[in-house]
Amino acid sequence: MSPGDEHDTSGGYGGSGQTRTRMPDDVYGGARPRARSSSRSLVTVVGVVVLLIAAIAFANRGEDDSASKTGPSDKPEVASTAASGTKPVTAGFAHDAQGAQSAAANYAVALGSAEMFDKAKRNAILQAIITPSRVSQFEATLDKAYTPAFNKAVGLNEDGSTPNGYTFVSRTSPIGTKTTRSSADDTTVEVWCSGLLGLAGENSTNPVTSTWFTITMQLQWTDGDWKIVTHSQKDGPAPVPGDDRASSADEMAKAVEEYGGFTYAR
Repeated sequence: MSPGDEHDTSGGYGGSGQTRTRMPDDVYGGARPRARSSSRSLVTVVGVVVLLIAAIAFANRGEDDSASKTGPSDKPEVASTAASGTKPVTAGFAHDAQGAQSAAANYAVALGSAEMFDKAKRNAILQAIITPSRVSQFEATLDKAYTPAFNKAVGLNEDGSTPNGYTFVSRTSPIGTKTTRSSADDTTVEVWCSGLLGLAGENSTNPVTSTWFTITMQLQWTDGDWKIVTHSQKDGPAPVPGDDRASSADEMAKAVEEYGGFTYAR
């Protein structure tokens, strides 16, 4: 792996000196950005397969679609992301709507991180954020998704390591959250996200590109914290692309090495 690789060789998450999104029990990491299309159709197909597998395995079979809606007007409630003046929690997430949104935003970051390509780190993330009764199911499903073929398709070595001279980027940034269903111990949260995915480096055939997607999580209050019960993802909403000049491979790799993720998403 290259020195700039987002995989942390020290046993932690995110690399030395980088700030990362806070996770329970010091587990760090972001939701799976979609693989891209155009000339890299294989990456797109594999990426879609990963998302479909995850959505099928994680979602409750036969769950009513209305569970993710707020009511007849289908508009978000006042529980949408807003500055509340409440200080971030320092251990676990608060047992209220804001705590659930904070948990969902941070879990989105973890599920799309580069650490998910490392089985040991992936399992550690799942142990921290998934409700205990579903951990084994999540682990088994993702073990089938993160295969040597998938690693190779996104530009990594078959074992999930980064080729020498390149920097692998897989990050998710929550843009906003909203609660679509809420009770004292069971809450559904949608997280609108922007993601980065690709391999930064000269002659890379998988350059880093951005994606937009929305993640829906059903969370339950378990053992004093919010945990994921089901997880699904859909494309968008995506803004109109701007006129920004695409950075060079060296600029992108340097940015990844110098800028860590946020320490707290909401």
